[in-house]
Amino acid sequence: MATLKRITPCLWFDDQGEEAARFYTGIFRNSRITSVIRYPEAGQEVHGKPAGSVMVVHFQLDGHPFSALNGGPIFTFNEAVSLQVNCETQEEIDYYWEKLGAGGDPKAQQCGWLKDRFGLSWQVVPRGMDE
Repeated sequence: MATLKRITPCLWFDDQGEEAARFYTGIFRNSRITSVIRYPEAGQEVHGKPAGSVMVVHFQLDGHPFSALNGGPIFTFNEAVSLQVNCETQEEIDYYWEKLGAGGDPKAQQCGWLKDRFGLSWQVVPRGMDE
């Protein structure tokens, strides 16, 4: 029986949830998409999404569960929440900085903080900064 993960971050996207999940799982080892749930015919008057389009993508990053919700343009990411990537070596720092920052806003990439191409904030930090 699978162990229940008590807390799962849900990331709200306009309509790029599956693209983002593929992007993130391509960067982190031990990562995968676990399921894709699509919008049904019912409820289109509420959600306004085409039936069959991606609603939620469940995925794991380095074994940690995440969800990506395609909820529309109502909400966007800001710096109030960021995800930390704790690194052991300068090589790891450079790898995650380059991969996560690819296509992101260069003006939002400084001092270990960056925004990826979806606008999600990340902190790429060396060991000891997370303690």
